[in-house]
Amino acid sequence: MRIVLLSGGSGKRLWPLSNEVRSKVFLKLLRSETGVMESMLQRMCRELDRVGLLSSSCIVTHESQVEITASHVGEGIPVLGEPQKRGTFPAVALAASYFYSVLGIAPQETVVVLPADAYAAPTFFQLLRCFPDVLREGAAEIALIGSVPRSPSAEFGYIVPQAGSPGEGYYHVDRFVEKPDPVTAQKLIAQQALWNCGVFACSLSFLLNSLSERGIGWEYEGLLESYDRLPQESFDREVLEHSRHTVVIPYSGNWSDLGSWDSLSVHLEHQVTGKGSLSPDAHQTYLVNELSLPVHVIGLSGAIVAAGPDGILVADKRRASEIKTALGSSYSMPRYEETRWGTSVILDDNPSKDGPVTVTRKLQIHPGKHTEYHFHHRISEVWTVTEGTGKYILDGIEYVLSTGDIVQIPAGVGHAIQAVTSLILIQIETGGRPGEADCVRLTRSWNIVQE
Repeated sequence: MRIVLLSGGSGKRLWPLSNEVRSKVFLKLLRSETGVMESMLQRMCRELDRVGLLSSSCIVTHESQVEITASHVGEGIPVLGEPQKRGTFPAVALAASYFYSVLGIAPQETVVVLPADAYAAPTFFQLLRCFPDVLREGAAEIALIGSVPRSPSAEFGYIVPQAGSPGEGYYHVDRFVEKPDPVTAQKLIAQQALWNCGVFACSLSFLLNSLSERGIGWEYEGLLESYDRLPQESFDREVLEHSRHTVVIPYSGNWSDLGSWDSLSVHLEHQVTGKGSLSPDAHQTYLVNELSLPVHVIGLSGAIVAAGPDGILVADKRRASEIKTALGSSYSMPRYEETRWGTSVILDDNPSKDGPVTVTRKLQIHPGKHTEYHFHHRISEVWTVTEGTGKYILDGIEYVLSTGDIVQIPAGVGHAIQAVTSLILIQIETGGRPGEADCVRLTRSWNIVQE
């Protein structure tokens, strides 16, 4: 059995802590059993590891989030980067082609797809192992997991089972209903409908045949090259809703979709995270502050107050998801990023519609970590080291680096930096264009000689 974790997202639902690079699955707001703060993605991988499925997993995300994904899960899990942000159908197609043409997985093997932002008890992950038997016994093309509803919620889609006797641990599916109003949801619950968890399983051959039916090849590199021509729909609309042989496994344990501040706040250990305070009469209000400045909330109940480098949100928890509409489709350079080597925070920028942009960043590089050897066509940089020691390469020559050093990096010159101790520097970039990705990687290592 193979596992596909769908990660990424637009980064708007949990703004301002999430952004286009650091989406919600990377926010370290959940406390693990050992007392360490972890992200949704890290928790998902930990639960999969507990049931022995992590080693057979891969993660699909947009290529802009490959670096931060690797920093959260390590190097042991394949991370497939999508060239463009599209629907879940292309993401699943990419994983299927990777399994078949790169790993050589047998077509009859079961593939399980699940979102990286689900929050569930360990029994939920144990249930994943039932998929191969249920697919075989139910003579089904696709099998799903549906959560037994706790209320007539309009936040989830519903899976309506067929009338009649169920199979051993599963129901045949009659139809799907997408996020109904509360009255309709109550009627669906009376028909034993289940919340759609977004988790499904099928054989690899079923996925490959779905690609063939749409004129899509199975070769991984070829699919990457033609990614912009793939259907943009979700897998549900493109494939699942047209399948005539679908079953669903009911799950009655703890499950939730951490897709909003309202749903996430239930799982926060404390009402205040970061610097700040809540007044005693601020009932059911949560403060999450990533800034170095304190935030104090007085007399505001039922709210979420979130503050980070990208902005500040103050909202009724029940309406906090409206931020996605408020942000619209306008592009804003992410002010906080995580990578394999550390973090980057924009302290100041001088945007311009037509001319070059000056950006001041604070970089922190973890001990032993390094950037890749690269250059910029337009951007020149100046580094000022404020803390730590390390070394850097400029145009193929290696130099040492320590507190107080200033380094100038002209445009077009290859460079990389490696930390010996924790290394903090202020980087000033000049010459860039608004929204332009001006970075050419020369090697994956930090030293071009090592490649």
